[in-house]
Amino acid sequence: MLLLEPLPNHRYKVAKPYKYKNIMVPKGYETNGANIPRILWSVWPPNKSDFMPAVVVHDYLCDKEKYSLADNLFRDALQESGASKLTVWLFYISVSLYHRLRYPSHY
Repeated sequence: MLLLEPLPNHRYKVAKPYKYKNIMVPKGYETNGANIPRILWSVWPPNKSDFMPAVVVHDYLCDKEKYSLADNLFRDALQESGASKLTVWLFYISVSLYHRLRYPSHY
């Protein structure tokens, strides 16, 4: 189970190590939650608890420059969280397209 400690400025710190599949996010890792445009917050709140495990793993792997793995595990974790197919598809396409354009040599 993911335990987060709230920090100032809409940031969070992992309160104890969190494992998803073969990825271990260490205690103390910090994230800002999902980067969702404010206009969409009423539909997809950026720090919705159901999405946070997927977001934390994704952010951690992106910090390690493992973008393809991050995007694929993000999709998997969202599906496992019970997110709608539309949400999973939109989130996955958004992060994947961004990474392919921004970091083509890492993808």
